[in-house]
Amino acid sequence: MAPQPSDLLGRNLPIRQNKSAIIMIDGSEVTFDALEARSNQGAQLFRSLGLQPGDHIAILLENCEHFHQVCWAAHRSGLHYTPISIHLKTNEINHIINDCEATLLITSTCQRERGDIADANLDSVVHRFVIGKSDAMMRSWNDAIAEMPTDPIPDEVLGRDMIYSSGTTGLPKGIQRKLPTHNFGDPEPIERQLTEQLGFSNETRYLVVSPLYHSLPLRHSLLVQGLGGSTVIMNKFDAEQALGLIEKYRITHCFMVPTMFVRLLELPEQVRASYDLSSLQSVVHAAAPCPVAVKQAMLDWLGPIIIEIYGNTEECGFTAITSQEWITHPGSVGKPLACRLHILDDHDRELNPGESGTVWIEGCNEFSYHNAPDKTAESRNRRGWRTVGDIGYVDADGYLYLSGRKNFTIITGGVNVYPSEVEELLRSHPKVSDAAVFGIPDPDLGEQVKAVVQLKDQSESNASLAAELIGFCKARLSSIKCPKSVDFDRELPYSTTGKLLKRQLQQKYSH
Repeated sequence: MAPQPSDLLGRNLPIRQNKSAIIMIDGSEVTFDALEARSNQGAQLFRSLGLQPGDHIAILLENCEHFHQVCWAAHRSGLHYTPISIHLKTNEINHIINDCEATLLITSTCQRERGDIADANLDSVVHRFVIGKSDAMMRSWNDAIAEMPTDPIPDEVLGRDMIYSSGTTGLPKGIQRKLPTHNFGDPEPIERQLTEQLGFSNETRYLVVSPLYHSLPLRHSLLVQGLGGSTVIMNKFDAEQALGLIEKYRITHCFMVPTMFVRLLELPEQVRASYDLSSLQSVVHAAAPCPVAVKQAMLDWLGPIIIEIYGNTEECGFTAITSQEWITHPGSVGKPLACRLHILDDHDRELNPGESGTVWIEGCNEFSYHNAPDKTAESRNRRGWRTVGDIGYVDADGYLYLSGRKNFTIITGGVNVYPSEVEELLRSHPKVSDAAVFGIPDPDLGEQVKAVVQLKDQSESNASLAAELIGFCKARLSSIKCPKSVDFDRELPYSTTGKLLKRQLQQKYSH
């Protein structure tokens, strides 16, 4: 006998058989009762293969209807599940699979066609599954779960993701937290905070515009589904298509990164005005600094429904700021949620409001970097506070402002230069679309400030404009902070999660 439909996180919310949990833009849908059944079958399969709470699996999938099904199966089996970026190189993917010691790998036919990922020498992987065409190397996931019961496993226990850092400042590290110990179905404190702050409910219709291997869209969409809300999933971001989906599905919530804001604002005004976006209740942005002018333009267009979150994959503290707060504190990423902020200098001394230093979090979740004890130790101080290496300051009202990552702080002639201040200024120049500022070796100063600029009109790139931009900075900033040289690039390198890949630029221009 099929089990009675139950809420995925045990919160006793009514699951309606005809309500869609997942909607793909090709028109395919997964109802809540189907998601419940398939995730139970996945959990049954994991147990039949001998996987026990605390074991690891790796997920290498593009955005598809199976992504959440696999995550829920792992989540209700007490497993650590590691989603991997499909844009990584084969050696990087294999490194993550081996490093997280995954017992099981799930991928797709599409990803297999990229190379020899599934056929590689993966030390820990015992079981390999493919969504799509199976072969001697890989079993069919769909066929395997079809043989399993749809009843919940008798030893249901909560699992957790173990996502790898983006690697913007070095080799990606697995961010590991202990498995939850609270009752099955009880939300964690940060889930309660986010639900309240963002207004998620069983009536939410959430548009996923980013890759699901990224922590925030994955966690948000799982949270929405757990509450009984629906998720509409794009394969990849397209500005006008996103507007069309908001109108078609009466989307209430979505998450975007600042580069997506820029793409939306680049659409002709008549195109933007042709879509009905009145269903939107909040648009969340995070992952990278948003230029003040870009955010103001979004507010002018959508109204005061934009919420900014500062957080990280480590879940080492969160801040949030509403549109109304941001108008009076432009550039801030908000006040802390369920934690306390401390700004410390390099000698572990607390700084005054307005003084920049390393951002430390008191009362955040415990985490470690998998197989990286030194990095884990660096993230914690003698008081037990945690940091991910961000630099910033708190104003007199308690609002946090970020200056950059400690890894990218430029030390020139013994003076610290925080790139985000210079980048924000360069982006305000009428000819500049985007800018990256970082340090390169200098025989006298140790490092010099370097800028790489993306222009609105690339044909204007020349030595005269480079000199103009340097002068533009010197007229507004201390000369020590200003670029010594400016180069032009047609497009700056960003990860699919919206992070500027400065390490690539540093390597390119440091030779």
